[in-house]
Amino acid sequence: MSRLDHLWAGWRQAYLEGTGEDGRLADSLDIPEGGSLFSAVEQSGLPDDESFVLHRGVTAFAMLNIYPYTSGHTMVMPKRPVGSLADLTNDEHAELWSMVRDAVAAIEAAYGPGGINVGLNQGRAAGAGIPEHIHVHCVARWSGDTNFMTATAGARVLPEALVESWSKLREHWPA
Repeated sequence: MSRLDHLWAGWRQAYLEGTGEDGRLADSLDIPEGGSLFSAVEQSGLPDDESFVLHRGVTAFAMLNIYPYTSGHTMVMPKRPVGSLADLTNDEHAELWSMVRDAVAAIEAAYGPGGINVGLNQGRAAGAGIPEHIHVHCVARWSGDTNFMTATAGARVLPEALVESWSKLREHWPA
């Protein structure tokens, strides 16, 4: 008699419903006039371990992606919602890319991946989920980390909770 194994992917239903992880963030935030979901998170006043904000600068901030491709999937973005790189001020541009470098260093120190994908999708046609607020993705990668689960089951297997990823990255964020 064979036993059926179950994969728990508790975040998946919240993703399909568009409510955020367990509905927490999306239900508790008001999107400011002219802002975005990211603006609402950054300005929420929630503790960083609940909003998953990893680092705040003067013009940019970094936070975990609540629908990560891999553990530690970090997004870096300007505080001001803009839809393209061309709309950044020189100060925003400099801090954004400096913070991307810090995010990569934190991911490398916390996870020791074989590589890291860094990129952004500018505009809806390029795949941007929130096109009005550019954000740079920093994603840890390992050789052979792709498998059939994403393609056939529509689920990602993540070995740790977001709060654990947040703790690891905060611990390793460059001073």
